[in-house]
Amino acid sequence: MLSTELEVCSSFATGPRQYDGTLYEFRTYYLKPSKMNEFLENTKKNIHLRTAHSELVGYWSVEFGGRMNKVFHIWKYDNFAHRTEVRKALAKDKEWQEQYLIPNLALIDKQESEITYLVPWCKPEKPPKEVHVLWWNESADSRAAGRHQSHEDPRVVAAVRESVNFLESQQNMLLIPMSFSPLK
Repeated sequence: MLSTELEVCSSFATGPRQYDGTLYEFRTYYLKPSKMNEFLENTKKNIHLRTAHSELVGYWSVEFGGRMNKVFHIWKYDNFAHRTEVRKALAKDKEWQEQYLIPNLALIDKQESEITYLVPWCKPEKPPKEVHVLWWNESADSRAAGRHQSHEDPRVVAAVRESVNFLESQQNMLLIPMSFSPLK
């Protein structure tokens, strides 16, 4: 995990606010509690079958934050047509089906998918604005210390007071990157 002064390293937003068709799919799998390790082992062993079809941005297990036994991953697509092509190719890929999909489907309790776009002023690096945000911290304790420190900053307090009226929901999760995740 990385730590910077701002600690913001990636920012994504829902909605069509960009100049090209690139989109990111946020996928969350809720796993049966006794099957988490089996799922992760099979994913590590066979992720190459999936990444042969499209770019994996990152893959994490959720340490805490909401429901347990959860993995979160982000896939990049050039546009919706590209995503459709990838989904069709995966449906025809026998090796993917037999070695990954079929064995893992029985381990998954629930799936969620959200299509997101980068806001025009950012790249998957250190943007000045945020909507969906991935924060990197050296540890959970450094995250807690940073949050406590930011609550003492009058600029942060003012920004929160101004923006809270626009907040529909907020979810916090501690994500642990998998060994094969490009984004750590």
